[in-house]
Amino acid sequence: MATAWSDMIAGLASWRLWVRLGWNDILQRYRRSILGPFWLTASMAIMIVALGILYAGLFNTPVEDFLPFLCVGLLVWNLVASFLTEGGTLFTGSESYIKQIRLPYSVYVYRSTWSKLVIFFHNFIIYFAVLLYFQIWPGTVGLLAIPGLVIVVINGALASLCIGIISARFRDVPPLISSIVQIVFFVTPIFWKPELLKGREYVTDFNPFFHLLEIVRAPLLGSVPSAKSYWPYCSLP
Repeated sequence: MATAWSDMIAGLASWRLWVRLGWNDILQRYRRSILGPFWLTASMAIMIVALGILYAGLFNTPVEDFLPFLCVGLLVWNLVASFLTEGGTLFTGSESYIKQIRLPYSVYVYRSTWSKLVIFFHNFIIYFAVLLYFQIWPGTVGLLAIPGLVIVVINGALASLCIGIISARFRDVPPLISSIVQIVFFVTPIFWKPELLKGREYVTDFNPFFHLLEIVRAPLLGSVPSAKSYWPYCSLP
């Protein structure tokens, strides 16, 4: 534990390095692109509008109620899913750095987390556009999304670290994680509301990903999350 804490502190002290590396990852991905990371924002905005209108009609739900729910749910889910699906390459993708220079291993965790947060806040523009279009505002309760996002990021970074360590030894883990994430996506209330379960609330009660989404989504939609959505994440690993 002492070694782990020392590595984490040394990694934080090297914040200029991992901020630059994380930003460079984004630049490399969208080099010579006019919109850069905003291509992700544009594609997600189109998907949210198209699916929001479609599923609102299928579930017989007002668009002004369903589309903000879908918007926030997809934004947070993409952040959570990126931690899981990209965790497998956390260390294997940085093999050249690890072999050439001795750095705290936590630098690679911070680097990955930082780049994911940058993309998340790029996409967050869609949320403000939805608020303006439907003329809604969450009020001061929306500030509860800040500690919720902190919990999401910390849990995501820890999960990414664990997956990265295991994947460095067992290369079959990343495809397995990707398959599990796809299944979890459909059983988590993102495209559908929890109220539709009608007697099968255990699907959400025992789904940690639902609670992880809810502590960010509910405040951004103007509601206070249930206490049971917080307690599983009050004691981090």
